[in-house]
Amino acid sequence: MIFGIGIDITDVRRFRKWVLNPSMLSRFFNEHEQTEDGYVASRDPEERRLSAVCQHYAVRFAAKEAFSKALGTGITGFDLRDVYIEKTAEGKPELCVQNTAAEILSRRCGGARLFVSLSHEKEYAAAVVVIETGE
Repeated sequence: MIFGIGIDITDVRRFRKWVLNPSMLSRFFNEHEQTEDGYVASRDPEERRLSAVCQHYAVRFAAKEAFSKALGTGITGFDLRDVYIEKTAEGKPELCVQNTAAEILSRRCGGARLFVSLSHEKEYAAAVVVIETGE
């Protein structure tokens, strides 16, 4: 049974300031997200690479927002760093939650399964999250 569906779209250009300011990235993204796929926040990338790094963070931030909407809580009660994307060996994105985010998910949904779809194109990044319960 579907517990909730969330969608979010974000402007990739907004993340340029974040990428150039590692303390901003640390505020919203956990260590895994800051090193995944070889993207490292402390590098000073070329303009084209900078665009790809901004897309990387923008789509992950959209996933965090979409998760909070699917959960029905908004972004309150948990740390955004506790909601993150991991890739399978095949490259498929998976939404992971830990700590307080996992506790809230368990309390509200029991043994829920999470589904995520990510997309980005130049200036925009979008994510959809579906929370499915066993009921």
